[in-house]
Order: sequence, then C-alpha cells, then structure tokens
Amino acid sequence: VSVTDRCDFRCVYCMPEHMSFLPKADVLSLEELDRLCSAFVRKGVNKLRLTGGEPLVRRDVMKLIRALGRHLDTGALKELTITTNGSQLARYASELVDCGVKRINVSVDTLDAEKFRAITRWGDLDKVLAGIEAALAAGLKIKIVALRGVNEHELPDLIAWAHGKGMDITLIETMPMGDVDADRTEQYLPLSLVRAELSKLYSLEPTDERTGGPARYVRVKETGGRLGFITPLSHNFCESCNRVRLTCTGTLYMCLGQEDAADLRAPLRASADDALLDAAIDEAIGRKPKGHDFVIDRRHNRPAVSRQMSLTGG
Repeated sequence: VSVTDRCDFRCVYCMPEHMSFLPKADVLSLEELDRLCSAFVRKGVNKLRLTGGEPLVRRDVMKLIRALGRHLDTGALKELTITTNGSQLARYASELVDCGVKRINVSVDTLDAEKFRAITRWGDLDKVLAGIEAALAAGLKIKIVALRGVNEHELPDLIAWAHGKGMDITLIETMPMGDVDADRTEQYLPLSLVRAELSKLYSLEPTDERTGGPARYVRVKETGGRLGFITPLSHNFCESCNRVRLTCTGTLYMCLGQEDAADLRAPLRASADDALLDAAIDEAIGRKPKGHDFVIDRRHNRPAVSRQMSLTGG
C-alpha cells in the first residue's frame, strides 16, 4: 500500500530530480486508506506492507499505522511491515514497534557517503545509518534491499556489514518503470551473473526459507546470514505471486508490471457502506494476470511501464 508518492530522496533509478507529485486533493485521506486496507483484511489478506514514495514523510502517518495495528491484535492480520529509505527511522523506530511492526525493509545501495548522495541526490547516509541503529535497538528485524546496477563492486562489503548486524540483505534487478534521468540498459544486469561472481567469494547454500515475498534466499556459510535475490526480469516469479498494489489515490494494480488497474476510490467515496467497494475489489482480483510485462526496450530505451516507481512503491 503506497501511502504517498512523495519522498525526501530523488533516487536516480526511481524518479527524475524534478519530480511532479500528485495534488494533495487526489490522495486518499488516512481514514480512507484505513478503510481500504481493512476491506482487504476482511477478505482474507493477512499481510500489509506500507510503502511510498517514502511512507514516513506523510504527515500523521503513525495514526494510520497505529489504526491498522488493531488487526494484528485481533489476529486477522499476521504482519504489518514498512518499506522505507531509513531517513526517518531514528524518529519513528520505537513507535513502529509499539504499533506492532516487527520487520521492515530499508533501501541502502551503498556505504560510501559520496556515492549515496549521488544515487539519492538528496540523501544523507549518516542519517540513514543512525536510523538503522535506532531500529535495531528498538528490536525491529531489518532486511536491507540493495539495487543491482549501482553497487555491484560493493556487494561483498554490503553483505558483510548487513550480516554483521544480524540483518538479511536482498539484491533486486532494476525494474523498467517510469521515465528517469538514466539509461535503463545501463542499469540492468541479471542477478544470475552477480550470484556467479559472489559464489567465487562465498559458499552460497540453498535454502527454502521465505519471508512471504518474491525473494529467493541462500545462506552465506562464511557469515551465517541470508542473502536474497529478486529477479523480475531474468527469472520471474509470477507463478507464485500473491501480491496486489494499492496506490495513495486508491488505484489497485493487480500486477506491478502491467498497466491494468481498478479504481477503488470511486466506490469507496460513493457509499458509507462497503458493498460497492467489496464488489470492485472482487472484480479486480479476478483480473489478476498470469504474468508481468517487464522487459527493457533496448531499441527505444523506453520503460515497460510508464508510471513512476514511487507511485506504487518500490
């Protein structure tokens, strides 16, 4: 669930530097987001992940997180998680734990401060690292998500750092979404090649461990930690996909890699009861496709999907 398209970073693979954000009037209120999420929970969805943009920059977002925590208390929801760039973690880590959040994803592409600034354009690595330390101290389990394409030479250092702090680390291939100020063909490298290179340094032991998402994990024998691979292009995971994505405007994407979508904002606002909303959700889920359309158009250098990654969440 994307709670906002806004972010305090401008990562080069996610959005252009001079991004045009949605008018605030188009964005669902926190109460509407709660109602939408609760409708999905009522239908059997037992895991919610809040994302953005950067979810923790949304004003009063903790009210939504605390409200959704009630579904954890009843047992209807098994897990409430957050994907964040880490910039606001020092401020919110303890409160997230109080709301029932136990696990988060943090995007960290590099441990080099200058490179971090270049990748994020506006980001402060020290602030992110301090936020991660605060989250660990508060008892949150953290998975570090590193994007392949900007940091392949640093991966051993990132793995050692993450595993040294008891964190999982997952690598993800660039997804061809939205027009950004970069060449998609330059950002993509199959993770199979990255895994082959890492196998020269580490003993990678296959494991069936999963965290409910698309990552396939191995155990790194030398560190004892888990290393995940998310491969939407080189080896898709469509056959096991159980996810849908809701934007902050109430648009439901049944597949991140396709343009087909359903408007849930209209039925949400049309009636105080949820009959119209429930019917719209049922119809949309029935259209969930067998697979995505991700492919890098090398001839024209165009994204496979025109919307920005920040609209539906990274």
